[in-house]
Amino acid sequence: MNNCSLLHLQVQQLEKTIDELLAGGGRMQMAYAWFPEPDASPELRYIATVPGQRRFKSWQVNPGNAAVPSLAGRSPLLGWYEREVMEMSGLEFSGHPQPERLVTANMPLLEQPPLRPWSGAARPQHRTLETPSLPEVSGKHVQRLPFGPIRADVLESAQFVFYYIGEGILHYQPNLFLKHRGMEKQFESQDVMGGVITAERVSGVGSVAHALAFAQAVEDAAGCEVPSRARWIRVVAAELERVYNHLHYLGHLCHTTTLKVGEAEGKLLEERAKQMNARACGSRFLRSVICPGGVRRKLDMLAIAEGLDALHGELDRYISLIERTTSHIDRLISTAPLSQQLAFDQGASGPIERASGIDRDLRRDHPYAAYDELTPIVATHADGDACARMKVRIAELRASVDLLGRAVQHGVDSGTLCATCVPEPHAQGIGWSESPRGTVLYAVHFNGAGRIARVKIKSSSFSNWNAFQFTANDSNMMDYAINEASFGLTIAGCAR
Repeated sequence: MNNCSLLHLQVQQLEKTIDELLAGGGRMQMAYAWFPEPDASPELRYIATVPGQRRFKSWQVNPGNAAVPSLAGRSPLLGWYEREVMEMSGLEFSGHPQPERLVTANMPLLEQPPLRPWSGAARPQHRTLETPSLPEVSGKHVQRLPFGPIRADVLESAQFVFYYIGEGILHYQPNLFLKHRGMEKQFESQDVMGGVITAERVSGVGSVAHALAFAQAVEDAAGCEVPSRARWIRVVAAELERVYNHLHYLGHLCHTTTLKVGEAEGKLLEERAKQMNARACGSRFLRSVICPGGVRRKLDMLAIAEGLDALHGELDRYISLIERTTSHIDRLISTAPLSQQLAFDQGASGPIERASGIDRDLRRDHPYAAYDELTPIVATHADGDACARMKVRIAELRASVDLLGRAVQHGVDSGTLCATCVPEPHAQGIGWSESPRGTVLYAVHFNGAGRIARVKIKSSSFSNWNAFQFTANDSNMMDYAINEASFGLTIAGCAR
């Protein structure tokens, strides 16, 4: 494992170690459990980053049957990950501030946790977790609104419960896992080529980002080096995905402020970007391009260059119109602010954290593919409101078009597209990418037969939904749709 330094810790060392990490400006990224052998005790892993260090940090803890002290009080973003571990793998975290089911809240309880490969004699921890309940709210004018899971338009299924007075939201409780697909379980026993196909389907609009993070984790495990030409093609594919996602974002945000012309134009430009993708590789969502070791095929760089030329002027005109439309901007300014401290603590990622003043981008801070040779411009904003989130994405959209214009020149070079990439038995690796929505992180473990034993996915929408709920409380019902659209969230990326 070259992408990550591994530190073995005892359970009693965890609290001191995380205090030292946070004091040095470090940040937790995720936690997960896995079972190295079917009859073995679970192994707990934590992944963290430290400013100025390209390599990630990993902590390995073997708790046996002992409870692990919850670290959610020190790093709140771990709260959801610890709840996942308790219900999906059966470990116990003592002192957790919210010991409730998260992913399986509306599913029948199984005898054993879904990710546990054997039947232990003791009752698993997941059966002792409470089912989430609504708070007691009383008052003559308090109203309760269960919204969803079927929502208007083509929005993904989720349920939100609001308690409100007039337009003011007193309490907001999301249920995001009604269609949890168990994607991490789907990877088990697959080979690496089957795994990359599964990764592309974790979140359809993040196919490149997930495939890229998975492929790089496999390459880390195998110690293989990706050819130069493939590294540039990966950059082009990743930025093409960013362009159409940000165009969809702008169109949908206009929809929520009732700027119908802005919605129509944004989604038309999104469609043109997707058609450019199809001409370049045969897939509007850029699937079947990335593979462990490199890429499966070359991209039609001429089609991309022509498509960018056609889009460039239209993009500038469209963005200029949005930024000058006061009826649109007025609905965004001061709506649902997310403070820098809250963004950091709750694990906000990508444009969301950057709009709250956190200057972090994996393409620059932990460069991969060819980003070490073509560093992107990273846009930030200090206000943290819906307007700031839009401005950051507009800046990123412009930067991506500029970056693509330079990257396509390298993608036409001749050379090998893919290197041999075969992980050894019991190998492990970590890979990442900066998706249009933020950090995507994959940890991959292989069994003795060289097949996948465990995949853990950190998805940007999982992180950003966690932060989003803190902006909904104390806001108002009329701005809720605008707030949600300004975060650019997906349910599939959360309920993976």
